Amino acid sequence: MTPALPMPGRAGLALSPRRLLASLLPVALLALPLPAVSAVNDDLPVEEIQTFAEVFERIKRAYVEEVDDATLLRNAMRGMLSELDPHSAFLDREQFQSLRESTQGEFGGIGIEVGLEDGQLTVITPIDDTPASRAGLQARDQILSIDDTPTERLSLQEAVNLMRGEPGTRIELTILRRGESSPRTVTLTREVIRTESVRSELLEPGFGYLRVTQFQTRTGDQVAEQIRRLEREAPLSGLVLDLRNNPGGVLQAAVGVADAFLDSGLIVYTEGRLPDTEMQFSASPGSAAPEVPLVVLINGGSASAAEIVAGALQDQRRAVVMGTESFGKGSVQQIMPLGNGEGLKLTTALYYTPNGRSIQAQGIEPDVEVVRGRVEVTETGREVREADLEGHLRSRDAPRERAELSERLREDYQLGEALNLLKALNVLSRR
Repeated sequence: MTPALPMPGRAGLALSPRRLLASLLPVALLALPLPAVSAVNDDLPVEEIQTFAEVFERIKRAYVEEVDDATLLRNAMRGMLSELDPHSAFLDREQFQSLRESTQGEFGGIGIEVGLEDGQLTVITPIDDTPASRAGLQARDQILSIDDTPTERLSLQEAVNLMRGEPGTRIELTILRRGESSPRTVTLTREVIRTESVRSELLEPGFGYLRVTQFQTRTGDQVAEQIRRLEREAPLSGLVLDLRNNPGGVLQAAVGVADAFLDSGLIVYTEGRLPDTEMQFSASPGSAAPEVPLVVLINGGSASAAEIVAGALQDQRRAVVMGTESFGKGSVQQIMPLGNGEGLKLTTALYYTPNGRSIQAQGIEPDVEVVRGRVEVTETGREVREADLEGHLRSRDAPRERAELSERLREDYQLGEALNLLKALNVLSRR
């Protein structure tokens, strides 16, 4: 039985509501313009503040272990932000520094983007050529534990901190994949994760492939550079822009990538409560690839900035979007330093495509749905044709060598279908 405790009245609290509120005001002052703060102070929910102060005092007096004021206040701030949405968070000094490192594109870890889905730590996407991608982790995999620590009670930032660490150290994840009844254990070795955001290659003569893994500051410029590099190898008849498993990143980078394929029109706009959160971004005259037929590949791991690019090119009828429905993260986060080495990551606005579609919790629907798969080749490699029959009549024209289907396209059914669509678009354009 729990022993009864004295229940002092609110007048006997160690901290008055006003004094307690004063300790929290610096956060509000950085998040809101001064007139808005004044309005908040004029209409304080006094009863809720008093209840908060009472809870604070009860914990101080009766919790089984002594807890200092700073810890309680930081926990309160974490709670305030974590209950808003999955992407808002209070960042202590270590977390704020970690966020800066990841923004700079280099950190020690396993190369994975995670989020909370129905309260469960879930893979959004593995980053290309990292321990996570090489181990076969996939979007929507649930992470049940990190080493011996269950994830069900961890905050998102706590889970990220556990997965990061010194390169060369090992980490064990317990994974539950959708459609499977029993979890699997994956052992990974941490590496220095350097995130190169763009790479390119020719799939076939004239048909280029651009892979954007995430959106960093120079991603827009890098896309334009890679397009020019491909065109030096061969005139482009079509281009695949691969945004699958791209978790997003810098908003301006997404605008730059879309601008590489557009020479006019709206790319994206944002709407929020404050005037400075309402922005519009439009394409500038001239583009790196103004008329090249374009297919954009997306899947459930394509989020945020990746969805902005796909939505803009889809609404502007500049590209055919192919694959499966995207993740549906259409919110804007601002990083707000607090002056003491700590900070806030706060959702301040929502993204909208040129046609006014909200991405948030909706995602981008592909024009052509193509699910993940691979091409299976028969034992003979192909069907029997006229040329295989004994005694067949020979063509007067010199026989043309049929290009073998590359192993890459066999393994990546969606990419193979994108290439086929580009070829079809070329046939139609020639007619």
